[in-house]
Amino acid sequence: MVASKKIFGIVLAGGEGKRLMPLTADRAKPAVPFAGQYRLIDFALSNLINSGLTQIVVLTQYKSHSLDRHVSQTWRLSGLLNSYVASVPAQQRLGKRWFSGSADAILQSLNLIRDEKPDIVVVVGADHVYRMDFREMVQAHIDSGRGATVAAIRQPIELSDQFGVIQLDANDPTKISEFLEKPINADGLADAPHEVLASMGNYVFSTDALIEAVIRDGERTDSNHDMGGDIIPAFVEAGDAGVYDLKNNDVPGSTDRDRYYWRDVGTIDSFFEAHQDLISTLPIFNLYNSAWPIFSQQLNSPPAKFVRDAKGNLGTTIDSIVSLGSLISGAHIERSVLGSWSKIESGARVVDSVLFDRVEVQPDAIVQRAILDKDVVVEAGATIGVDHARDRARGFTVTESGLTVVGKGVRVTP
Repeated sequence: MVASKKIFGIVLAGGEGKRLMPLTADRAKPAVPFAGQYRLIDFALSNLINSGLTQIVVLTQYKSHSLDRHVSQTWRLSGLLNSYVASVPAQQRLGKRWFSGSADAILQSLNLIRDEKPDIVVVVGADHVYRMDFREMVQAHIDSGRGATVAAIRQPIELSDQFGVIQLDANDPTKISEFLEKPINADGLADAPHEVLASMGNYVFSTDALIEAVIRDGERTDSNHDMGGDIIPAFVEAGDAGVYDLKNNDVPGSTDRDRYYWRDVGTIDSFFEAHQDLISTLPIFNLYNSAWPIFSQQLNSPPAKFVRDAKGNLGTTIDSIVSLGSLISGAHIERSVLGSWSKIESGARVVDSVLFDRVEVQPDAIVQRAILDKDVVVEAGATIGVDHARDRARGFTVTESGLTVVGKGVRVTP
């Protein structure tokens, strides 16, 4: 922790996540399961906790029950030292209305900041997969003397139309001269013309500057009250916004292969691709970095079990992650991620797929290039991802890239 500075963490977790439907039909986007035993919010919270922040609030709004329950059951810190991770719903302190944007969420929650009286406020999103040591960013922010600092990651310039892109001051490479939302034509970096700096959605603010900015923004009728779309551009216009390049961040235990990994899993395709990043022999994102662990709820579950089926047939599991409580009996699993208490039976095939908790795939069923939400049952001989026209006719979501998504609790018949 940065010496002599009190730091407060805010996690923005009110996102609806429409592009992740049907996975967000019954839960907030930050509560969507990821990598078998985690929730998306666990990555943001783990980064903050590993960085030494011990006073953190999670601002929630949309279908927040499972998210609130996960935070309360999992993220318990010692109250003896006034440490906590607290889930805070929309309080309607400024009238009978919900959050109208991420900046409005902070405006309506200023009592939380005023109660703790921090020097620095770290504001992060709740639905990105990455590792980051915020201590280094906070120190860079303090050294800059600016009101706001934006974390940024280098991306190929041809992808600039997918991100909020940061343009740097020609005379000061730590100062933001312009903040562009998904530009078609962006200038490359001076030291890497083929790259741009994309905003990671993580910010560090001096407390007084943040309070003043969200109050001023709240008075504007032409604002969308968004942190990235309104608050940061206001700091940029005032010449008071700096950038922190993730290439300067040194996370303990990281390697050259996974050091600068950051994935926005806001769409079904990117969510699936992020899972594929986990399962290679040398993963692009390494869950097994014990020096910077990703924390989550510890389930009271037995180990995963791999057995022959009743006829003595062997199963195979290749390049896959299988979570606690799972039972694989004479089945073939390949390039897939299985959630807790999965049950895959004799002759079944699960390939290039992501299964959430308690999914049952019965004998001789086939699941390929699919995402199955919790409690889905694939009956014996049924198929998912084999015939896209049939998948659509059964009401399943099929993406343009050919991924089939089955919602929670659905029973799939042959």
